[in-house]
Amino acid sequence: MKLQSLAAELSATTYPGRGIVIGRSKDGKKAVTAYFIMGRSENSRNRVFVEDGEGIRTEAFDPSKLVDPSLIIYAPVRVLGNKTIVTNGDQTDTIYDLMDRQMTFEQSLRTREFEPDAPNFTPRISGIMHIEDGKYNYAMSILKSNNGNPDSCNRYTFAYENPLAGEGRFIHTYMGDGNPLPSFEGEPAGVDIDGDIDSFTKLVWDNLNEENKVSLFVRFIDIETGKYESRIVNKNVR
Repeated sequence: MKLQSLAAELSATTYPGRGIVIGRSKDGKKAVTAYFIMGRSENSRNRVFVEDGEGIRTEAFDPSKLVDPSLIIYAPVRVLGNKTIVTNGDQTDTIYDLMDRQMTFEQSLRTREFEPDAPNFTPRISGIMHIEDGKYNYAMSILKSNNGNPDSCNRYTFAYENPLAGEGRFIHTYMGDGNPLPSFEGEPAGVDIDGDIDSFTKLVWDNLNEENKVSLFVRFIDIETGKYESRIVNKNVR
């Protein structure tokens, strides 16, 4: 697979929805992830990321304007031992709880399906990063309706063992804007991972559509030590 420019992939559509990037830094020393949210409605745009323990959660920027929290308030990132979970919904908690009870990433997601937001039936996208004894692997998942038919859930898991330096994968909820919104298709795009945490954060944020972007989270994890650095960027600033 030829690697695509992450900047080009991010800017290719005005509305990729929510997206997860996972990969390895160019120097090979860091496990890298980015998670972003976008919004078209006032309710979706009325959000910020805030730190929550070793992870993050979404929070209403202006609580008085919060209409329906069911699909927009959740913990996108949680840490379970040497595993970092990144998702676009409350399936983060499902993965955390069931993996803590010795189920696998894929088994945990068998208990969930796409979001009940007809007519879009937004896919649930998830990722998990595993770092142990200087080794690193990750997996990504998408649960989506069968071409818009909610009677059938299509489940895909993609696993990446010993990912190469400077390479990552990018998955997002929608192929672009529309009504209903078209679900992501194919396997996660192979993209380049470049720069340190600050330049990488800037690249992702700057290439998201200015009108629709809401929040971004980035984490670099040292593969030898497990120590991490994180960045949060919110369009809504308190």
